[in-house]
Amino acid sequence: MTRDDTAEHRRLAEASGRADDDLFTANPWYEWGPYLAERAWGTVREDYSGDGDAWSSFPHDHARSRAYRWNEDGMAGISDIRHELCLGLALWNGRDPILKERMFGLTGPQGNHGEDAKECWWYLEGLPSHALLQWRYHYPQAEFPYQRLVEENARRGLRDLEFELIDTGVFDEGRYWSVDVTYAKASATDLYMSIVATNHGPEEASLHVLPTLWFRNTWRWSQRTDLPSLSLDADSIAVEHPRLGGYRLQAAPAADGTSPRALFCDNETNLARLYGAPGVTAFPKDGINDHVVGGADTVNPSQQGTKAAFWYRLTVPAGETRQVRLRLHRPPAASPWEEQACDRVLSARRSDADEFYAALGPDLDEERRRVLRQAAAGLVWSKQMYPYRVSRWLDGDPAGPPPPESHRHIRNAGWRHLDAFDVLAMPDPWEYPWFAAWDLAFHAIAWAHLDPAFAKYQLTVLLREWFQHPNGALPAYEWNFDDVNPPVHALAALRVFVIDGSTDTAFLERVFQKLLLNFTWWLNRQDPDGNNLFGGGFLGLDNISPVDRSHLPDGVRIEQADGTAWMAAYSLAMSILALLLAAEKPVYDDMVVKFLEQFVMISEALARSGLYDADDGFFYDRLIDADGNSTPIKVQTLVGVIPILATVGVPLDQVQRLATVRKAAARRLDASESDQGRVFPIRESGGVHRAVVSLVTPDQARRTLTHLLDEDAFLSPHGLRSLSRRHRETYVVPGLPGAAIDYEPAESTTPMYGGNSNWRGPVVRSLLLYDELLGSEFTVEHPTGSGRQQTLREVAADLADRLIGIWLPDASGRRPVFGGQPLLADDPAWRNNLLFHEYFHGDNGAGLGASHQTGWTALVVDLLLDAPSRARKVFSRPFPHDE
Repeated sequence: MTRDDTAEHRRLAEASGRADDDLFTANPWYEWGPYLAERAWGTVREDYSGDGDAWSSFPHDHARSRAYRWNEDGMAGISDIRHELCLGLALWNGRDPILKERMFGLTGPQGNHGEDAKECWWYLEGLPSHALLQWRYHYPQAEFPYQRLVEENARRGLRDLEFELIDTGVFDEGRYWSVDVTYAKASATDLYMSIVATNHGPEEASLHVLPTLWFRNTWRWSQRTDLPSLSLDADSIAVEHPRLGGYRLQAAPAADGTSPRALFCDNETNLARLYGAPGVTAFPKDGINDHVVGGADTVNPSQQGTKAAFWYRLTVPAGETRQVRLRLHRPPAASPWEEQACDRVLSARRSDADEFYAALGPDLDEERRRVLRQAAAGLVWSKQMYPYRVSRWLDGDPAGPPPPESHRHIRNAGWRHLDAFDVLAMPDPWEYPWFAAWDLAFHAIAWAHLDPAFAKYQLTVLLREWFQHPNGALPAYEWNFDDVNPPVHALAALRVFVIDGSTDTAFLERVFQKLLLNFTWWLNRQDPDGNNLFGGGFLGLDNISPVDRSHLPDGVRIEQADGTAWMAAYSLAMSILALLLAAEKPVYDDMVVKFLEQFVMISEALARSGLYDADDGFFYDRLIDADGNSTPIKVQTLVGVIPILATVGVPLDQVQRLATVRKAAARRLDASESDQGRVFPIRESGGVHRAVVSLVTPDQARRTLTHLLDEDAFLSPHGLRSLSRRHRETYVVPGLPGAAIDYEPAESTTPMYGGNSNWRGPVVRSLLLYDELLGSEFTVEHPTGSGRQQTLREVAADLADRLIGIWLPDASGRRPVFGGQPLLADDPAWRNNLLFHEYFHGDNGAGLGASHQTGWTALVVDLLLDAPSRARKVFSRPFPHDE
């Protein structure tokens, strides 16, 4: 192995939860998984332009003809864990100008509300081992309306709805195919692929089905001469490769007994088509496409190459179904095709999935279990292999021409150390096929229920030396590693620790050591005045602010209620991590004191800051101009709710032990000084007494909750709005022309796409902490104005039910997520296929934005499996002496 190969081997071994040298011994079932994007064009990694216009540098029209440098993509795609050999699906309805090999959508500039997928597909099944994966796609029988989708969305403005594929009429009269692709493993290196195509139309129709096997092009960029190859051997495509040699893709005959034809080309850029230059092969990447669609002589007659497909041509009567079966395996010797073996393995893996999800949620009804399984499937299918060596990307490859000089200075130039080759949980595999640091942290919470080892790896990998910056910063996301995401890794680590049984303190210690660097970076970089009031800019909430907090006018700075509150919560989470570690290693006592002291300083700074408006009972951001004049941004958003999330309970014996250190934090936490307002009364729960520490006073918490639980403000039938509905009238920031906001329950009418729709943050879990620590006598009116007093556990349960209800049939049998779209809501072929969107309409719960398991929506898995109505004690369990 080369140095890079050895490092890759080591890292991927760790992805299985062990640091073994032998990846296959560590967890062989990870060897094959859904590691491909559904679309990879438009990512920063493929952009070698001088102006940084990633959307235009690799258009969809190039994707079929141009070899990727870092990515690969494919419909229903899987690959080996090193991302070298890929298997996916191509389709052709006989009318389209190109094969359907990847999902189509609009780039950010093309969409009237940003980037937008224009296809209909779903993830229906997924086991964490990838032993069962099921993907569904609805493919029009008419010509796919590529140009119409582009032109109509370009015509529409910010105040118009998006023009979707369903709106074009191509699914009318059922004139489409539903195509189900299922992978089922007989062993770690033996996979069956089932492709089931159903003709929903009123007439007989034909469909070309091309399961495709190819190598990611890793040779063109390094001048390698030992190219891998695919070749035909009897009824199989044989693989020759230094590590993957011996694999065979076997294809069964179609239902009518006809065998598919094998087609071969090379995964090389079609230089002649794209650039008018001589090509390196007569059979480039789009050779199979050109041959099937246009009859071109572009497939290799010698039946070998680096890309290959089996070509099935199915003719299916109206309403009927046909199945195609394949097998990718690495046998000790060639074995004959066994149709019954394929069906047996499919049946066995479906039984495994039924058992797995029944054990996860034994008390869930059929509909809630459907939500759980499809949400989990979205998580599983969103795994991707992520290769990105920033220094190589900035400088260019030795085998290719250097990029423009300006390319080296556009983005990520300060991250030359970043050298990623890891399996990551992506926000989704289409619109954001790159990691986002805080999305990944919340995804890890959901993953902890499914695969704790993988969840813990997700939280540790960004803290490793090949990701975390030497100055302590975490990379935000590929578009700009320098952006600032909320510091939620410590909070996520605690939650993952609890879900996994509260025993893996080695994991906590590993996370803690690297988070020390990140915490220091926050102190040094995001508090420039040293007054413990933190900024950070974006923090994921710019689209609900009248001010672009990442790009302020010259001389203007901002003190952020959410930035300060996130740092307070970070301090408390680190103190709890240290407390857990101090139970085994007393050397961590000093760290407990250090972080409690930091919390106290932030708490006191917030109390002095004026960010809390006592008249309104709410926290607001504040602008500071060059002369030191301050202007509160008096708009009620979730920014002003974040401070109530910073709450923790410190066992009284720990408080008394720390008091002997004679530090300010210990004195502040002493029961005799609890009248200072930042500490609730000492509470007893489960035989343990705690000092309940919070960033806000009980009165501030109650008054903020009054706004949060008001149906005319934040409380929606489907969760919490991001912006109070009271702002139906436009709010303008005094003295800052153009800085305005109003309540937009759906898509935004400004370039800050996403409007101020429903937001899904850690509010539910925080209310449970309050309830456990304050007791049942602490009640609030819920909803505000109803006259009904409820405990915070009851409030949390109601909020969780409202969120889960987005995907459940209502009294009329329709799911709010579909927004009343008749085809999605009523048609039997559509209504049980669920999507997990980036955000939701603030009033009716309709899904909006990116549609496939984006952002925090994965937390619905946590809400279903640890519902507030029956949740275990969520805070006290981490303390070993509480058990």
